[in-house]
Amino acid sequence: MGHIAIDTVFKLGKKTNPSLGGSVSFCSLSLREYNKDVEIGIVSNFSKLLYNNSILQPLKNNNINLDGLKLVEEDPTKFVLKYINHSRKLKLKSRCSDLIFDDIPKSLLNNPPDAVCFVPICNEISYNFIFNMENQFKDVYYGIDLQGFIRKINSRGKIALKRDDILIDRLNKIIELLGERLILKGSEEEMKLVSGQQDWNEIMNYFKQYDCISIMTLGESGSLVAKKDKDTIRIHAFQPEKVIDETGAGDVYLAIFLYEFLNSEKSWKAVKNAAYLASSAASFEVEEKGVRGFKSKEKVYDRMHKGEII
Repeated sequence: MGHIAIDTVFKLGKKTNPSLGGSVSFCSLSLREYNKDVEIGIVSNFSKLLYNNSILQPLKNNNINLDGLKLVEEDPTKFVLKYINHSRKLKLKSRCSDLIFDDIPKSLLNNPPDAVCFVPICNEISYNFIFNMENQFKDVYYGIDLQGFIRKINSRGKIALKRDDILIDRLNKIIELLGERLILKGSEEEMKLVSGQQDWNEIMNYFKQYDCISIMTLGESGSLVAKKDKDTIRIHAFQPEKVIDETGAGDVYLAIFLYEFLNSEKSWKAVKNAAYLASSAASFEVEEKGVRGFKSKEKVYDRMHKGEII
């Protein structure tokens, strides 16, 4: 659940053609390649004018259920992404309206999923939206990507990660609401911002106050996974064959982790295995531009067992 986006990427001074973006796209398409049988649907808002444009074709071609797509008389959510030495700057060019719970088709609400993944990209998912989802689905697991809950966006579309106590308080309420059924993921920068800590151990200890599983992705340094009353797990990153485009790697991690966790006995050992598979899957995403660097479960397993770790 979150906005489908149209991304324009600048890297090494070169501009790419506008392409399908948004965490919902990366999560859905990576999981579809990983497992052809899983049922996947997107709840989002998108421009009615562009619905038949080729931009959505990857989702349509891969049997992603778009019944939850609300078509609006607005411009789609558009981003410009500029990469410089593994860091990126984002600018929001246009934005669809917020997601509204009452817009979700009854056919989806009456068919409980195994998991719901909240992956906003510009604060389009409110606390009330999540409250209503949790009230609708009491027994499912939830995934959350921090980025779209805490981004500060000014009137010119410039995006920065600066602490905003209102956004942080709202996020903390969401974490407490979802409790032990939540898998929370954020980048190092995002986790530092929310926790107010700088040291990795102190950051993970901060998140151990909650009942959820917390994941901090660290790029080439791998990732850390924490839970209350458990030893923090260190996960290695895997060496990609090349690095072309880092966009979406964190989304791939979250989608594959959530899927593997759901299909495990949910022990701490199973969490570690799910995280290693997620790390392996994410290492493929950086090898291709846009929504193309996804691999099957077999290839992800193979890299996990035989690939070079960083």
